[in-house]
Amino acid sequence: MFGLVAVEIVITYSRVPPARLYAVSGSGIGAGLGRALVFLNFPVALAALPVIALAAERLRRARLAVAGAVVAAGLCSVVFWPGVVDAYDLDARPVNALPASGVALAVVLSFAAGLHRERVRLRPAAGALLALAIPWLAADLGFHLDGVPVLGSIFLTGKVVGVRAAVHLGHHHGMDGVLLTLAALLLVPLARRIQTPALRLLVGLYLGLEIAYGLANTAQDGWLEQIAKRGWTSHVIPSVLHPALTAAWLGIALAAAAFAGLILRRAPAR
Repeated sequence: MFGLVAVEIVITYSRVPPARLYAVSGSGIGAGLGRALVFLNFPVALAALPVIALAAERLRRARLAVAGAVVAAGLCSVVFWPGVVDAYDLDARPVNALPASGVALAVVLSFAAGLHRERVRLRPAAGALLALAIPWLAADLGFHLDGVPVLGSIFLTGKVVGVRAAVHLGHHHGMDGVLLTLAALLLVPLARRIQTPALRLLVGLYLGLEIAYGLANTAQDGWLEQIAKRGWTSHVIPSVLHPALTAAWLGIALAAAAFAGLILRRAPAR
């Protein structure tokens, strides 16, 4: 899922002029790879952390694997340091290679632990997120929905509002929210089978926060582009990209606790 979007980012940021994108300055294949590197920091490194925990729990008898999990988690956690990913400057920097290395190591650990053989099923309601993400999926591919039958009349995308299109071409943090939410939901059945109580609690709490944070960013970006930019209201949802002492983040914390409670409840026998 993340790999597919990363490929889209490389292609789109390689061929679309930076003026039509957001917070990038380069062009060509270097710009595409650079923006994909930042994408591997945010949101992929965030989604990789619970995968590392799941892999470590299954490989706990192999000291080398456990050590690798600690290193991978440390590298991915670099993304939390302020300034490593700047929403207003998404050009790649050397420090972005650290969380990306953690993601690569997480992939290796997940294969070693056999996580790629697991089959989980999402409830159909989760598909509603993909419907909301249609404008962002198109933007990742480098086009607007204007002129597309049905979708062009439902979604506001290419119309210029202010200084740029309502939905700028390229990647959106609303899409990051969708990806984080789906990634967390996919891991819920596996998290419920973690045998170590403390680790199960930690992963459950993290997944609850990941879902709440993902949904909040999806709602914030979607409301701005599809509601506020139509002129239906002057109210906008404040940014929730970074933790802060705000009412919005209080809501995220409460939602995270509720989601974690649902995740940590006893799983059915089957």
